[in-house]
This record gives sequence, C-alpha cells and structure tokens, in this order.
Amino acid sequence: MKKEIIFLLLNNFADWEGAFIATCLNSGVKPGNPIKYQVKTMSLSKEPITSIGGFKVLPDYDINSLPDSYAGLILVGGMNWFEPEAMQIVPLVEEAIAENKLVAGICNASVFLGMNGFLNDVKHTSNGLNYLKQYTGANYTGECNYINKQAVRDGNIVTANGLGHVEFCREVLYVLNADSPEVIEEAYSYYKNDFFPQ
Repeated sequence: MKKEIIFLLLNNFADWEGAFIATCLNSGVKPGNPIKYQVKTMSLSKEPITSIGGFKVLPDYDINSLPDSYAGLILVGGMNWFEPEAMQIVPLVEEAIAENKLVAGICNASVFLGMNGFLNDVKHTSNGLNYLKQYTGANYTGECNYINKQAVRDGNIVTANGLGHVEFCREVLYVLNADSPEVIEEAYSYYKNDFFPQ
C-alpha cells in the first residue's frame, strides 16, 4: 500500500510550489519506475479552497480527519500562513516532527515554521534572513542555522524560498527516498534545465 504525503493548503496557496513534488510522487520520479507514495490534500476544513492562480481544490482531509498513517507534511506557501487560523496547524507539525516524519515548508510556509520555533535547531532557508526575522519575532532564534540557498534539507525537515520550488522538490524526494539518487538528479535536471539526460 502506498504511503500518503499530505499537501497542506490554505486559501490563496501558491499552486506552482508543490506541483513538481506532486507529479513525482503520484506518477513516479521517472515514468515506469515504482510509485511509493500517494498525494493527498488537507486544509483547515473540507470546503473548497482557491489557489493564487484560481485553481479550486476540494481537500481530501480537514484538520480533524487527518489519518495517523501519513508519511509526511508538505506546507505549500501563500499569504494565509500569517493569519491566526494557521495556528491550528502547529500541533500537526509538532506531532510530525516528534514522529520523524517529513515536514517541508516553502516560501511563507517556511516563515510559519520559523514563527513557531521549528527551525531554531536545524539548518534552514526561507525568503531571505531579514524577511524571516521580520515576521517570526522572538520565537525564532535560529539565525546561526540559516543558509542562503534555494532549498535546504536537514534530517526530515526541508525548507525553501518562494523561487526554489524545483530544489524543494529534489530535497523532499531525497528525504522520502522516492527513487535512487541518480533518478532524483535526472528529474531535477529535467525540471530545472528542460534537459533530458543522454
């Protein structure tokens, strides 16, 4: 049975930030290779949510119906991570980290992780250190662990800036051992450079 990876989406989510990961997980990092995971979506309720680009999504789960057996959380960026409603996600992230599951946040979802103290003891990135500090306040004390890169993986935690969605995909695939390193790098090269390896 395929393990579920949960894409956590809030209203006005950045639809492009999780697209490559979802494709690689749901269809295989390389077409024809084994598929280990199944993509599911979750939001605060099961009401339809709309992306920045206008896509409507009907979430598979809400905050109260998420199964325990999922393999990881992917927090997709968007402006609503700064809204009070997003705080309902904190216990889910705490639980996932405690159970050594994947927790991945991109763009403002990485800022959300910093706001709630989840990045203080791990290497991480975001939309620039000054931007991160501007929004995180006193709960963020991890400046010494900040790395100015498109995406950073430390254990089972992955962070990325808003333009690092291809690198974000690569690092998530590594955490999940979704395919061999060679195949993951081939997929990265294809998505990044529009180049099929010879």
